[in-house]
Amino acid sequence: MADEIVVASAPEAGVAIVAGITTQLVREAQQRHELSPTASAAVGRLMTGAALLGTSLKGRERLSIQVAGDGPLGGIVADVMLLPEDTIGVRGYAKHPRVNPPLNDVGKLAVGLAVGAGKMQVTRSYEVGQPYVGVVPLETGEIAEDLAAYLANSQQIPSAVALGVLIGTDGVTAAGGAIGQVLPGADDRAVAELERCANAMPPVTQQISAGARAHDLLDAMAGDIPLRHHRRVNLIFACRCTREKVETALLGLGRDELLKIASEQPETEARCEFCRKTYVLSASDVSGLAQRLEKL
Repeated sequence: MADEIVVASAPEAGVAIVAGITTQLVREAQQRHELSPTASAAVGRLMTGAALLGTSLKGRERLSIQVAGDGPLGGIVADVMLLPEDTIGVRGYAKHPRVNPPLNDVGKLAVGLAVGAGKMQVTRSYEVGQPYVGVVPLETGEIAEDLAAYLANSQQIPSAVALGVLIGTDGVTAAGGAIGQVLPGADDRAVAELERCANAMPPVTQQISAGARAHDLLDAMAGDIPLRHHRRVNLIFACRCTREKVETALLGLGRDELLKIASEQPETEARCEFCRKTYVLSASDVSGLAQRLEKL
């Protein structure tokens, strides 16, 4: 089943909902970073939530969510950008990808324990002007509740967030989520109805494992609320790293340090934190960077 996101609203009820299947996306992140089951769940939930919020991006805008907790994961990041043909590119990683604490008291992956206490920072970068940055304390470290708290406290948007990642013996078997938001001007009845529907919704991974598509997750969160479907968005793992960006970072070391590296190492490697791609520069390449600085 291909990953996808669908967007819908119910103006009369004062509710908008976005839902998506992200199984392939999370599976690729798990494989690229060799994530443990708990890290897979944490990173997968954050990437899914970021992708759902990313449906509001326009042009060259970007969205980044950073979770900085004091748990053994050491922090997780998800980054979203728009691609051609109504496609969203998402990437993400955990600082300590192999952390895998014991199951919690109810026999589930201890994501909250792995994340710990801390804060969530959401950054939206625009084509023009300064980025918008919102920071909120983590509520539980389970990601869904933390995103809901961010939307309610930083954006003043009452929301219901459901995110899930199911791990089997062969890795990620199901991942996805849904976010329901109360539209501007809606009254308390809209909030109450959204909460009622969200609480009655079966677990996301249970629905996906049973064959649910993105529009099924929409309907599950909407309950009896009639929806108007607006658009479908494709979803892939995508990274913005390039050799040119690696060279720019190395230039920041300065001429003397570059010459020292070139004299001591036949090759210099740089690896992208998001996609794990490795860029290799020869001693001659590094010397060339030093020469570029001499000409400035």
